[in-house]
Amino acid sequence: MRLAGILLHVTSFPSPFGIGDLGPQAYNFVDFLANSGQRLWQVLPLNPTCVEYGNSPYFSISLFAGNPLLISPELLCEEGLISKKDMQSAKIQSDRVNYEMVLQLKKKLLDIAFGNFSENSEYLSFVEENSYWLENYCRFKVLRDKFRKPWNMWENDNISELDTYIRKEKFLQFVFFKQWKALKTYANSKGIKVMGDLPIYPAFDSSDVWSNREIFKLGEGNTPYVVAGVPPDYFSPTGQLWGNPVYNWDRLKETGFKWWVERIRHNLKLFDLLRLDHFRGFVAYYEVPASEKTAVAGKWVKAPAEEFFTKLKEEFPDFPFVAEDLGLITPDVEKLRDSFGFPGMKVLVFAFQAENHPFMPHNHDKNFFVYTSTHDNMPIRDWYVEELDEKAKERLHRYIGRRLTQDEVSDVLIRLAYMSVAKACIIPMQDLLNLGKEARMNTPGTKDKNWEWRLKSLPDEKVVIKLKELCLTYGR
Repeated sequence: MRLAGILLHVTSFPSPFGIGDLGPQAYNFVDFLANSGQRLWQVLPLNPTCVEYGNSPYFSISLFAGNPLLISPELLCEEGLISKKDMQSAKIQSDRVNYEMVLQLKKKLLDIAFGNFSENSEYLSFVEENSYWLENYCRFKVLRDKFRKPWNMWENDNISELDTYIRKEKFLQFVFFKQWKALKTYANSKGIKVMGDLPIYPAFDSSDVWSNREIFKLGEGNTPYVVAGVPPDYFSPTGQLWGNPVYNWDRLKETGFKWWVERIRHNLKLFDLLRLDHFRGFVAYYEVPASEKTAVAGKWVKAPAEEFFTKLKEEFPDFPFVAEDLGLITPDVEKLRDSFGFPGMKVLVFAFQAENHPFMPHNHDKNFFVYTSTHDNMPIRDWYVEELDEKAKERLHRYIGRRLTQDEVSDVLIRLAYMSVAKACIIPMQDLLNLGKEARMNTPGTKDKNWEWRLKSLPDEKVVIKLKELCLTYGR
C-alpha cells in the first residue's frame, strides 16, 4: 500500500496555552489528516525537554518518560482536576513557544490537578506496569530539581522526605500517557498510523544513565570519557559535538540488549512505527574525547549491529522500524539496512547536490520513505533561495523541465515526493503551507530559537482538497 502523511510535532499545534498539547486541536488535526487522505502522522520524540538543553526533544532526561508540558489543560478540566477559572489563568498569547513561561504556568495548573487527584485502579495499574522505568525516573527528576546539578555531583540520592514530590511525578506521567493513548487510539480509529522518533542517546544528566551506568562509557567520578557526535558534514564544518554519553555495546550485548528491548517495547505501546534516529550509529558510532571542543578529533567505533537487530527481530517480528539513514552512510550501513528490510529515507532537499544523486526521485526504491525536507532543514521556500547553490538550482530546473519561482518550489517538490515509487511520502507541515525560514523547527549545532515554531490555526479546506487530489493522482 502506498501511503502519505504529515510531519508535525505536538508542540506546534495551535493552543491558547502557549504550546501545542494533546487536547482538542490534536484531535482536530487527526480529523484533518483523515479528511485529506493521509494515513501517517509523524511526531518528534515526546520525552521531557529542558530549557538548559535548548528544549530539544533529542536531549532528554528520560527516554521512557513523557513530556508534562504536552498535557492538555482542557482535558484536565473535563476530568474535574482543574476548574475553568484555573484553566483561564494559564492562557497566553504567543506565536512561538516560550518554554520558560509555559513551564511556570503549567506547573501551577499541574500542581492543582495533583492536589485534586485521588489514586484509582487505573492509576495503580499504570504505576505497576511501568515500574521498571517509572520509579527511577520520578526519583531522579525530584532529586535533580532539588540539587540542581548533574547526578554524579549529588550528595545523597536516597532522601525519604521527597515522597510526595515523587508521587506527583508519577501522577504527571500517568496523565500524559492516558492522554496520549486516547489520542493515538482516536488516530488509529481513523485509519491513521502514528510514527514516533527514537533518539539514539539520552542526555548524560538523565535517569537512563543514572540508573543504568554500566551500559555507558563512564570513567572516574561517573563522568563520560568519550561523548557522541558526528564528523564535519553538510550542516557543520567542525562536525556536531552532541555531548551525550555513548553506549558500552559490549556490556549491552552481555545482557542480551535488555535495556534496548525494554525501551523499544515501551515505545511500541505508544506508536505504530518507530523512526530509528541516527541509524548509522547502530553499525558504527562516532565518539569524541570528552575534553574536545569540536567533533573533528573523533573516531568511528564498530557496534554489534547484526546481533542487536537479530535480537530485535526475535522480540518484534513485525519489525515496524524506519531507518534514519542520512549523513555519512557507508556501504556496510546500507547492507545492514537492506538485509533486515528496513525502509530508509530519501530527502529531496539533498537530491540536487550532485548529478544523478541517489535521492533524485528516479533513483528511489519502493522500500523508502520520501520527504521534501526534515525538522532539521530550512523549509523549502527559503531553502531554495538561501541554501540551494546555482549548480544545484540548475539541476532542479532541468529535472522538472522549467525554471521555478520561490512561490512554486514547495508545491513542485511535494508533487515529486508524491509521485515517487517510495511506499510512503511524508511532508513537513511547513512545506505543505509554503512557509519560510521563520517556521524552521531546528538548526543543528545551535541551541537558541529551536523547537519553538507553532501553527496559528490548522490548514483550511483548500489544503484538504489539494492533498486529496495528490493522493488520488499518485495512488496514495
